[in-house]
Amino acid sequence: MFDSSVVSAGLDLLLDWQVVIVMICSSLYGLFIGAMPGLTATMAVALLIPITFYMPPIPAIASIITMSAMAIFAGDIPGTLVHIPGTPSSAAYCDDSYSLAKKGKAAVVLGTNVTLSVLGGLCGSLILTSMAPILAEVAMQFSSFEFFWLVCIGLSCAVLISAASPLKGFISLLVGLLITCIGLDITLGFPRFTFDRPELFEGFSFIPAMIGMFGMAEIFKNVSEKQSVLEKVTIQSMNIFSGMLGRIRGWWKQIVRSGIVGTLVGVLPGAGADIAAWICYGIAKKFSKHPEEYGKGSLEGIANSAAANNAALSGAFIPALVFGIPGDSITAIVIGVLFMKGLEPGPNLFQNSPEFLFAIYMVFIIANLLMLPLGYLAIRLATKVMYVPTNLLHPIIVGFCVVGAFAINNTNFDVMAMLGFGVLAYFMIANGFPVAPAILGLVLGKMLENTFMQSMLKSEWDLTAFFDRPISATLGIITFALWLSPLFMKVIKKAIAKRIA
Repeated sequence: MFDSSVVSAGLDLLLDWQVVIVMICSSLYGLFIGAMPGLTATMAVALLIPITFYMPPIPAIASIITMSAMAIFAGDIPGTLVHIPGTPSSAAYCDDSYSLAKKGKAAVVLGTNVTLSVLGGLCGSLILTSMAPILAEVAMQFSSFEFFWLVCIGLSCAVLISAASPLKGFISLLVGLLITCIGLDITLGFPRFTFDRPELFEGFSFIPAMIGMFGMAEIFKNVSEKQSVLEKVTIQSMNIFSGMLGRIRGWWKQIVRSGIVGTLVGVLPGAGADIAAWICYGIAKKFSKHPEEYGKGSLEGIANSAAANNAALSGAFIPALVFGIPGDSITAIVIGVLFMKGLEPGPNLFQNSPEFLFAIYMVFIIANLLMLPLGYLAIRLATKVMYVPTNLLHPIIVGFCVVGAFAINNTNFDVMAMLGFGVLAYFMIANGFPVAPAILGLVLGKMLENTFMQSMLKSEWDLTAFFDRPISATLGIITFALWLSPLFMKVIKKAIAKRIA
């Protein structure tokens, strides 16, 4: 897959003292954020962006990968001890974790969480390493027609998968796409929605928007919610790995299944670790010998979902690296960081910078291996660190948001834009509108318009050209099938209801 020169160059990039220090510091930061109820991994990544300005590409991406993996696992700790999932991906099995913890099995639950998170993450890393280069070779044959359909599929998946209400998801997507229309037209250079403000000629900067919609929106949400008294469950024993090998031998087929399914779900734009956890939890319950235990204290359900969580993180990087289409909100930020570093994600990245990709693959493996000792340390410190009042953290987080937004162009306009996006995201969340489709619209809006206009100019405004090439026609059919799938589901449900009646 990689020749010796690429491996050697990749190891030189990876085995730098700065990368090692960054990964360790990011791990501790991720564990702390994940263990704090209400602080999400995506918000933590958004707060990392200002620091990545001063890093080379490998340390910058390594910090995001490591922090994300640690935060997703650490979200299991408050879910187990205080019945509040630290991250959305821990919500699927929060009831099971807390029920077992109240029975004195908190150590067993947390040992299962960290061990299965490591195994699931390694499974996802291996799939990423093997699938990405193959898909990149296929993507080299793509033209603007194929990339247009790929963007449409990505945006459609974000609407259909990530939202409880497809209509609200679609409206959220339109908000993101509308924001990308602000600025100079990419084809003719005509100003759109700028109101003669020079700051708007280039549109809104992506980074302040991300910081506002994830960082500030979470602060607004946490402040507006009433704080409840936490009912604590103590960890009676620190022998968290006792009997773990035997359980892994009994679950190995389920672990592999959850790792594969979690990775594949992560590939779908807009899905992410939380959707992967719920899907694998449901699959495990369906095939379990003891489905009655699920929701009441099933260690098997916890194991399957924990494996899927970190596997999905690796899966989300597959479309991000191969096609430049983010698999989730975290990889949307990663794409923005890559562009800032002068690296354009896509098939050309595999040809021009193979050593960079090798280093990224190794970062995933190292980050998951680091999770075992550092996760054990986090569990030991959990009862002390986890109960830090979040109102003490809010001013610090706001400060990071302001500094991060200002550091992009050193203008107050970006700070005001960041606050505006934060308010917008807060009202979206408060009214049940998902933020992820809007973010993907922001990321992919320019690409959608650019590929469409390029295709139109090539074909002299002939829309049938989108179906002339076999791959383009296939992707177009898939896109239309996704758009019509809600209608098909309604027809099927009505037909089933009539048969039952």
